[in-house]
Amino acid sequence: MNKAEKRNEARERERAPENAPDIAAKTPGEEEGDAVPVGAPLRLAAPEDYKRVIEAALLASPAPLTVTALRLLFEQEPGGDLVRRLLDELRADWDAAGRGVALAQTASGWRFQTRPEYQVYLDRLKNEKPPRYSRAVMETLAIVAYRQPVTRGDIEDIRGVAVSPGVLKTLESRGWIDVVGHRDTPGRPALFATTKRFLDDMGLRGLAELPALPEIERMMDLVDTANVEANAAAPAE
Repeated sequence: MNKAEKRNEARERERAPENAPDIAAKTPGEEEGDAVPVGAPLRLAAPEDYKRVIEAALLASPAPLTVTALRLLFEQEPGGDLVRRLLDELRADWDAAGRGVALAQTASGWRFQTRPEYQVYLDRLKNEKPPRYSRAVMETLAIVAYRQPVTRGDIEDIRGVAVSPGVLKTLESRGWIDVVGHRDTPGRPALFATTKRFLDDMGLRGLAELPALPEIERMMDLVDTANVEANAAAPAE
């Protein structure tokens, strides 16, 4: 290095601030141990953070989750009241967004489910057609739901006709009714009642939310109409 180069280097050092940071130095928050690795647990600093965890759990769960189950998500017990409040807020958030999915409370717990008005579109993705139930099946289900527990004889007395074993078997295989006991009379006939799965499939929290009887009758009329249209559309053998 000649004398001119040495003089230039000295001038550059004089111009630089004494405490100028090193370009290669790490900026604050990038020191070793400070960086948050990808996939690290969310730091729960506010109720909004708890709500996001609850939302993620409900979206990932294949079955409804109870408040008790949701409380197990956290190391520090948030309390049932807080979880319920956050669930109500989460439901309101999704409703306000106007999405095709809603947060609902059923007999088995809380779950996200598609809104009924979108079901007709989702059915097109299924290879199988949704099952069609006869009026006899629907009437039997309504009697069990509103008069439970009932025996097969009770159902026949109300309907005024004999109940085919296949009707009860259809409802049992669907998981909507089950035997809950036996009546203490000669022959000890089985007592039938609806199940939690029935309430979940109907989107109900309890039997108190069952629709009024006129609505059930309207549903039965729709079943009859659908069956008639399906038979008319079926190719003749």
